[in-house]
Amino acid sequence: MDQKPTVVHVTHEATGKIGGIGAVLEGMFTSHAYDSEVARTILVCPLFSTEGHAADRLGPGGQVLYSSLDGMIRSNYHQHFRRIEDHFGVEIVYGRRQFTDPMNGVTGQPEILLIDVSRTEKAPIDQFKGQLFREFGIRSDRYEWLWDFEQWVRLGPPAIEALKAIGATDHGASTIIVAHEFMGIPTALASILDSHDFKTVFYAHEVAPMRKIVEEHPGHDTMFYNVLHKAHQQDLYVNDVFGDQTHFFKYALVNAARYCDNILAVGDCVVDELKFMAPEFGVSDIDLTYNGIPAYEISLAEKYESREKLRQYSRNLLGWKPDFIFTHVTRLVPSKGLWRDLRVLEHMDQEFATLGKTAVLFVLSTETHRRREQDIHRMETEYNWPVAHREGMPDLSGGEASYYAGVQEFNAKSRNVKVVFINQFGFDPRACGYRVPSDMEFMDIRKGSDVEFGQSIYEPFGIAQLEPLTFGGICVVTNVCGCAGFVKAVLGKQAVPNVIFADYTELNGDAGLEIDQMLRIDMGYRNRIEHKISEKIALEICVRLPKNDAEFNRMLQSGYDLARHMGWESVVEKYVLKSLHKAVKKKHDKQLLAV
Repeated sequence: MDQKPTVVHVTHEATGKIGGIGAVLEGMFTSHAYDSEVARTILVCPLFSTEGHAADRLGPGGQVLYSSLDGMIRSNYHQHFRRIEDHFGVEIVYGRRQFTDPMNGVTGQPEILLIDVSRTEKAPIDQFKGQLFREFGIRSDRYEWLWDFEQWVRLGPPAIEALKAIGATDHGASTIIVAHEFMGIPTALASILDSHDFKTVFYAHEVAPMRKIVEEHPGHDTMFYNVLHKAHQQDLYVNDVFGDQTHFFKYALVNAARYCDNILAVGDCVVDELKFMAPEFGVSDIDLTYNGIPAYEISLAEKYESREKLRQYSRNLLGWKPDFIFTHVTRLVPSKGLWRDLRVLEHMDQEFATLGKTAVLFVLSTETHRRREQDIHRMETEYNWPVAHREGMPDLSGGEASYYAGVQEFNAKSRNVKVVFINQFGFDPRACGYRVPSDMEFMDIRKGSDVEFGQSIYEPFGIAQLEPLTFGGICVVTNVCGCAGFVKAVLGKQAVPNVIFADYTELNGDAGLEIDQMLRIDMGYRNRIEHKISEKIALEICVRLPKNDAEFNRMLQSGYDLARHMGWESVVEKYVLKSLHKAVKKKHDKQLLAV
């Protein structure tokens, strides 16, 4: 780029990493390629809570320079902020937060703007909602009772004014608004309506209306992606096939992403899903922009050290050391397809009985907050947590109890493979109890894993599924995961022993079904497909598992060699920056927009 732009990221993960977007920001902001091409980075987000101390408002590594909530003024922007606060009825928190790569220590320190929109003035926001309807067809009256819609709409106008107040539009170069997911769309649209020539990019980490359909239909991905491909051949779109989606507020916002200068899609399926939204997306500027994954080189001795900690942890819990360590680190949501791991393990248990081998799968997942250390120690002492669980807090939430029922059934039937469900954030003695080896840390579950499962029914990319790759692990992902496309793009026609693709969309010769027939694919049909594919995956894992030092070392080398071509430096340089540069070149005619 001739002049380095200011890049503004609108995201709900501005003050802390919650999921995939936080991992993307961390990887991007600690990339040398990003730092060398971007003059200034600003994160924008609503202030989700007014509780707590001023020093904690920007999260770990945050430095607050201004907070009207706390009477803190360490910034020359305070007079401009007060004008905005008075006009919109908001509170502003401004400062910086440090992002650090956990392995190499590289840091980035973007600015952060948090805006409390809980008590905004009605008039300016209603005016903005009128513009959203006239220019972009968004009927806010249908959704404004939903806070997850309303707060992001309220954020847009004061956010644009706050960006101007801190000089984000004064330097002569371009200012790019990057809307991460549906949350950032209202601010991007507010920037399009503004007189300044903002550039806009929609960062599609998923296509929310499609996720909803996949998760709620009993046929899941087996149904959906076959229907999508058939519909594409017939020029049909989501509203034609699945009924009118405009009742869903995320549909309304994502549908407006077509007004952005450019769209970054994190996976091949995301591109297809966007084009399934509406005909207009067929002419939108959509760039396939994969996420990066960690790429760190370790020695075989380091691999073995972490692996031995996990084996010892198993012995502390179960009384024996397994031959192999399997892992699944994920959020406990339907899209992750956790039941598919158990189906693969059912077949592996039979095979391992024949081979005389053993394995333990550590599932690190929760749908609630981090448990207190004292609660973990009490549960560990009273009833052998995490081997055993009890329903109700501080242990199992509703969704966790449902999953654990499947784990119990599997463990009751299996002989050579067992599952340990750890429903807790973090993986060290403080987080997970006294039986965790004293020198264990979270990265050990990545370094020491022999197999990482990630057989999602909906996974726009899936960074977590490939995190053990650089440490020589075998990563099992579905063909609908965006990371699967990235692996194939890097490898070309080459094969690698570290990644196994599970295709649960294979219809066993029924690909010729019509759309109305595919829509009737139910749980029974999907179960038959999953039984067949899971057996195939189980046998493939058994063949690929390393048996000696030489094979372990080869897996370590091949995994790192693949991962280093998929790291954030490569992704930012080859994908992200090119897309931002394309947005900068777009020409606008502001006179077409309503005042």
